Amino acid sequence: MSAPERIPPRSVTPPEPSALLALGELTVRGRVREASNAVLYCTVEYQGHSAPCVYKPVAGERPLWDFPDGTLAQREVAAYEISEATGWGLVPPTVLRDGPYGQGMCQLWVEVADGDGPDGTGGEGRDGSPEDGASTDGHGTELLALIEGDEPGPGWKAVGFAEVGEGRTALLVHADDVRLRRLAVLDAVINNGDRKGGHLLPAAGGRLYAIDHGVTFNADDKLRTLLWGWAGEPLPDDVLEVLGQLAEQLADGGPLCVRLAELITTAEIEALRARVAVLLRTKVHPEPSGQWPAIPWPPV
Repeated sequence: MSAPERIPPRSVTPPEPSALLALGELTVRGRVREASNAVLYCTVEYQGHSAPCVYKPVAGERPLWDFPDGTLAQREVAAYEISEATGWGLVPPTVLRDGPYGQGMCQLWVEVADGDGPDGTGGEGRDGSPEDGASTDGHGTELLALIEGDEPGPGWKAVGFAEVGEGRTALLVHADDVRLRRLAVLDAVINNGDRKGGHLLPAAGGRLYAIDHGVTFNADDKLRTLLWGWAGEPLPDDVLEVLGQLAEQLADGGPLCVRLAELITTAEIEALRARVAVLLRTKVHPEPSGQWPAIPWPPV
């Protein structure tokens, strides 16, 4: 009689999210229909552990005339790599892998908190934990608002006026929030051409994540965002320190630079270095160029 087949033991320690995404079996559960490109809601399972995720196959991408090189998926992964290099953890774990419809981006699904945002005691530290003394919105998960009047009020930063119908306008504001401020800097670094309100995901425990980074890293200035509230203001010292460390990590031959070379072009890497250098030299948040609309449309 042959020996009974041994069943591999269930892994007790969950794998790191990136390992789960990269090595797990993807099962498509549905499609996010409002997305302009193919976005598939999936589950990924590895070593007895599973998690929901988003899979965006390259085959489902629409070509962009101003992004002739690379893919949306590659730039999404590059944005995650830069986010991790800053230590801010603003982009959910994201990998490039093969899936049911070919190579694509696979990103951990983030559940949006229902009223479980910051409680006014602080923002996030580098590890995502509360940081004493940090500025928060004090309004739960509310990060953006349209208000009457010309002034944003305490705890908010003005973006600009928006038409709200019937010839009326309202002031668009975002929270004066350390997490959003870091995201504004990250967007300036990666040259995000499409930072909309719907890309902000307040998660449990006061975490904030940002998604949809396919139109980034262009060698030409493409920054379009809702987070202009700090435009022209001095960058905080802790942000300048992070940018200095990022500049070092972007040096030729370094692990980060080698990884980025697999995802974006040489010209885009050079432009990335230049943007970091400008922020370090000027020590201020960038301002709209005035050469094109500074806010994406639609803004949500």
